[in-house]
Amino acid sequence: MKALLYKEFRLVTHPTTVLFLLLSAMLLIPNYPLYVTFFYCTLGIFFACLGGRENGDVFYTVLQPIQKCDAVRARILFAVVFESAQLILAALFSLLRIRLLGAQNAAGMDANLALFGFSLLLLGVFNVTFFPLYYRNPAKVGKSFAVAAAILFLGILILESLCFILPIFKEKLDTPDPQFFPEKCFVLLFGAIFYVGLTFAADKIAERRFAQLDV
Repeated sequence: MKALLYKEFRLVTHPTTVLFLLLSAMLLIPNYPLYVTFFYCTLGIFFACLGGRENGDVFYTVLQPIQKCDAVRARILFAVVFESAQLILAALFSLLRIRLLGAQNAAGMDANLALFGFSLLLLGVFNVTFFPLYYRNPAKVGKSFAVAAAILFLGILILESLCFILPIFKEKLDTPDPQFFPEKCFVLLFGAIFYVGLTFAADKIAERRFAQLDV
């Protein structure tokens, strides 16, 4: 697995995948829907898979003395590393935003712990949508991403709308830290648990589908 992961970073990583990490700085934009920042994380994963398709990465990988499930795990682990890096950078920029602009955001969720909890949930939903579709037919990576991105933006729309509709969002979750700290910690834990669970499910479903695929 270590060698496969090394291959992912050396041969699959697209230049835009790294550049999109820097878009975590979008958290510094005043009155901006901050969840959109994490869409670029998923876009970086798409470009990595698209570049892999153009370079024959899937065919090359399965020619190696490995099991097909290992190829799936390496790609999803690669995505998890990239998503984790995006979250860490976004957390740093959110701290800078608080110092420069304050935490309040008129366009939706403030830069707080709840934002990252729900962002983890969104990334988990993306993983469980994109990777099973992608490994059903890696040649149709664009179609797989279009479906996953549509669901991701639907989730963003719902979460941002709740900031203006539900009292628990308006009065507690969409507030500057450290206000209502226990509630936001619960959301962060909730998001982390669902991210792990959904990503694990994505891996298992993708493995089964890829095993049935005649590459």
